[in-house]
Parts: sequence; C-alpha cells; structure tokens
Amino acid sequence: MFVPVSSAPTFKDFTLIMPAISVGNVGQLAVDLIISTLNLNTVGYIHTASLIPMIGNNPYATSDETSTELSTNAEVYSLPEIKLAVLQIRSPILQTKYRQFQNLILTWIKTSEFSKAIILSSSHAYQRDDRQLLGTPLRYLLTPAMQSIVGDNLQMMNWKKMEKIAVSPEISSTRQHLYIPGGGITKQLYNVCCSEGIPLAVLLVFCSEGDNMPDAFVLINYLNEWLHLVENACDQSSNWKIPCSWRLLFGSGIPPALF
Repeated sequence: MFVPVSSAPTFKDFTLIMPAISVGNVGQLAVDLIISTLNLNTVGYIHTASLIPMIGNNPYATSDETSTELSTNAEVYSLPEIKLAVLQIRSPILQTKYRQFQNLILTWIKTSEFSKAIILSSSHAYQRDDRQLLGTPLRYLLTPAMQSIVGDNLQMMNWKKMEKIAVSPEISSTRQHLYIPGGGITKQLYNVCCSEGIPLAVLLVFCSEGDNMPDAFVLINYLNEWLHLVENACDQSSNWKIPCSWRLLFGSGIPPALF
C-alpha cells in the first residue's frame, strides 16, 4: 500500500511514471534521471512484501546533510506543478509475488485516479525478431484506453509499435503473441491494464547487460519527445542531471594496495 511521508498527497489527474525491473535496469536508471533533473520531492513509499527489502542512503543527495537521508525499495516522488508522480523501484520482485505486486500497483493506480501511467522498460537485444533488427531500438505499446487519449500523436512522431511475433517458427504466422524477453512484469501489467481499461503506455528499448547508462539516456529522451519534461538541447544527454549515486554503479575504484 501507499504510505505518505506527511499529509496524504492527491494524485488525481496526475501522470504516473514507473520502471519495470528489466534487463540492464534501464527503466530504473531513466527514472533516476527524471527525479534528479526535476528535483522531485519524496511524498511517500510503497509498503509491500512483494519486493526484496532494501534500505540505503539518499541516491539524489546534493549536500552532506541530504546524503544521510534514507531511501527504501519503492519510493514515490511528485511535482504537483506539472501533475507528475514518479515511482522508483530499487529491488527485484520476489519470484512468487509477481501477481501480488501487479495487483497492488493496479489498485493504487485506480484509487489514486491517475490520468495515465507510463512504464519504462527494456528487452533483450539478442532475442529480437528479424523485423526488429533494423532501425530504432525503441518501441512502444498503448492500452486501448491510452490509445483513445493519445490518438495518432505517436505515429505522427514516427514511433514504432512493439511487434508481435509468431508463437513458434513451426506454426503459421497468423498465430502471434506479444514477446518481451527480459522485460520483467512489463507484459503482465500491460495485459491486465488492457482488460481493466487503464490508460497505460509502455516505452522500451532493446539492449544488453553491461554499462546501460547510454540506454537510459536513449529511453528518457524518447519519453521526453512525448511529454516534454525538459527543454531539448543539441546534446540531449546534457538535458539531464546525473545523480550522485551513479558514481558507484560499478562499485568503488580498484584499491591501490593491490599493486
């Protein structure tokens, strides 16, 4: 359930952005950039037994004082001026708790009366279909409820919808399904939002495990084309403020005592 840090905020008609725990943690890195750049305030957290417990220092600290603040595995940030709420998830979903976490998020979206929700996700580049090998590595999905809100705007921006692929190479191509390998809860959440009539968009990038910071910039600039969270610049990576926590994405430096 959602637990506010002080007085309960209102999310009516807000846009919700959240990551999927997916390959390369690209969605989470992209959400980091949103929170750090827009200087969002923490308004609460999601209390659930579906995520691996975690606590740590403030990943967006800007001074010694703020660096001692604590963060949890699922925190909610907000910027009321532009009606934006952001959920950052920092630990994996327990294997046996996927359905429970999915239902928790759906209930929260409904009761909070968000106008729309956006999932930032990723998928294994090595498992792409032949049609997905050429052109942009970015894809999107819209539920019918979101399609009625967005209309043809994304097609006019030349975005590519996530392709469905054949269930099996041996089976006729008329039998196709949505396949997002490495996408975590993305597909399940999208399917249930379709059936529940929830306005949801999925933005994802094909990538591989490794240094996924460049993929995060690609994905967040993709989102920015649509929502215009920040002003565009010639060097799009300069639009975003990298949080201090990224300095330790690959651990600390090599101890000099080893040499």
